[in-house]
Amino acid sequence: MIFLKFYNELDLSTIEYTTIKKKKITYLNLECGFDIETTSTLLENCEKVAFMYEWTFGIKDGEHICYGRTWEQLLELCQKLHDYFELSDERILVCYIHNMSFEFQFMRNYFNWVRVFSVDDRKPIKALCDFGIEFRDSYILSGYSLEKTADNLQSHKIEKLVGDLDYSLIRTQDTLLTDKELQYCENDVLIILYYINEQIKQYGDIGKIPMTNTSRVRNFVRQCCYTDGTGSKKSKHNKGKWFKYRELMNDLQLTKDEYVILKRAFQGGFTHANANYTNKLLENVSSIDFTSSYPAVMLSEMFPMSRGIKTSMQDIKQMFSYSDKPFDELCKKYCVVCDIEFVGLKAKIYHENYISESKCVVLENSVVNNGRVFSADRLVTTITNVDWGIIKQCYTWEKVGIKNVYRYFKGYLPKDIILAILKLYEDKTTLKGVECMEVEYLNSKGMLNSVYGMCVTDIVRDEVTYTDDWGSTPANIDEQIEQYNKSYNRFLYYPWGVWVTAYARRNLWLGIINIGNDYVYSDTDSIKMLNYEQHKDFIQAYDNMITKKLEDMCEHYHIDKSKLRPKTIKGVEKMIGVWDYEGTYTHFKTLGAKRYLVEEENELHLTVAGLGKKCGMEYMKEHCEYDNMKVFEMFNDDLYIPAERTGKMTHTYVDTEYDFEVLDCQGHTSHVITKSGVHLENCEFTLSISKQYGKFIEMLLDGYLFKGVKAV
Repeated sequence: MIFLKFYNELDLSTIEYTTIKKKKITYLNLECGFDIETTSTLLENCEKVAFMYEWTFGIKDGEHICYGRTWEQLLELCQKLHDYFELSDERILVCYIHNMSFEFQFMRNYFNWVRVFSVDDRKPIKALCDFGIEFRDSYILSGYSLEKTADNLQSHKIEKLVGDLDYSLIRTQDTLLTDKELQYCENDVLIILYYINEQIKQYGDIGKIPMTNTSRVRNFVRQCCYTDGTGSKKSKHNKGKWFKYRELMNDLQLTKDEYVILKRAFQGGFTHANANYTNKLLENVSSIDFTSSYPAVMLSEMFPMSRGIKTSMQDIKQMFSYSDKPFDELCKKYCVVCDIEFVGLKAKIYHENYISESKCVVLENSVVNNGRVFSADRLVTTITNVDWGIIKQCYTWEKVGIKNVYRYFKGYLPKDIILAILKLYEDKTTLKGVECMEVEYLNSKGMLNSVYGMCVTDIVRDEVTYTDDWGSTPANIDEQIEQYNKSYNRFLYYPWGVWVTAYARRNLWLGIINIGNDYVYSDTDSIKMLNYEQHKDFIQAYDNMITKKLEDMCEHYHIDKSKLRPKTIKGVEKMIGVWDYEGTYTHFKTLGAKRYLVEEENELHLTVAGLGKKCGMEYMKEHCEYDNMKVFEMFNDDLYIPAERTGKMTHTYVDTEYDFEVLDCQGHTSHVITKSGVHLENCEFTLSISKQYGKFIEMLLDGYLFKGVKAV
């Protein structure tokens, strides 16, 4: 590895490059990366400050990497790049930063910004400065940490260096850096350069690289919908295909009121623990999960395929006058979304509950099971017909009222989307482990995982702006809905995403209900259970059901059914959507959603939201002298991990300019000026079961849940 050059030693004359033109913008077809190192500390008055003490810049390859110590030096380099490459607003050098939101907070007040694009506050996706350099985020492009991005490289072999830079030490622009520390800085930028180099090769040029990981799958599926795969709209065939799909999108439009109720109805995946088993050490707990749950749902189920029709309860009664349950009949025939009010709601299933407390508009005199409603005197929420089917199995009530009903004719998703998903699933399955196809495998895997994400992107959002500071303009719902309806690039329908997650929850709850008292824990597409062998009949019955649904879809679209079950490198068929047995843990313990510890083949694995898996686990093992049973004892509602061992840091945005003296790790006092930054500090971790959840568990064990009346 070549040691860094100081910034004024960078020789641009040895760089060979080409340019490409995209619309009115000319891009230098070069890989370029940037990274900074920072120090966080406290002033005498305990005010938090943070500042940059080193930056690294790389262009083209490992021969053209340099570093500097001040923002003034960076600006000098940018001016040099601007002059040499004749950069401007229309002739741009793209420079990638891994996790750009962090660096941007430090650098934003040192540059003049021409335009900044961001969908969230303080999270820019790209930012063009007046030097003609456009900074982009390689983290949201790859979807992985820098370490994992390095591991996934195919043409270049490099690893993220760990431990060579002690972040606890205070360094300034005057602190002498060792060769080892500089090599660490160089290495991070090399990973970015190598990654972007592979992206340029994959897409043909830098102008074709998507902005985000989700953009990859959006572009792929959109192309499948509108073209024959060439991406060209000029051919006669593609023109016909384009007009046909545009006709469909013109039919699938939303009103403002419809969007609002659909947004209320949207929920994510179901994650929860059986209260009966919370904080208990269990033996022989088995794990099963769905094979590509969300993609399978998109293939197998029926979705809204019309505009929403506002329907009164009187209309529903007239439509189904032959039935004493007209709303049930409506939900069988149509995709339905509505507001619903329950009076005297009680759970049928004591250990697990479906309705989310956070989705309730009204919730009176309730008993809540760790965020899930067990009972309530009165409850108002918004549901789909799929949710209604689950609620009927899980609750009883005295009265129910339904209003604001929208119904949709239902059908399969468009064939082009179906074929795109099947292609991604086939590539993910058949390319895994195939030599020289690693890039293609990783791309297909990433895009398949992102298929669902593109469906649930909110279509109405506040406009985030950046001039001298961050700001936002409240969303004009009417205007954005109109833009959505008229968009010529649109290939999705917002209701589809609402039903994708609803169907996935329904499938998971089929497992929860059928497994019964042996059910221990669930998370989106997986279930942990006791007595696995006793539930094989249910698993097989479910697999048969989902297989038939998928095959029915194939028959409807005249698609080869073999595409549902591509073969692995070993020739094993991998059916999409079925339950997959992951194994049986020797020991298992959960403390609630996203909190569990497992022992498998004498190895411990920890999953706790907000706690680093490796760091937290290693501390617990050390503390318990590597006695697994003691670790399980330690894993309780009094668990404490000190700040220096959690592997997690809290961040504080600092927007105030500071001018101060600071003593570095080498005993030198330096004068520091920082205009803005992000203060980082190690954070301790305390795990505790909420008082509400603890009370629920206590009541459940005693049998008293309904207003002090013993449950039967």
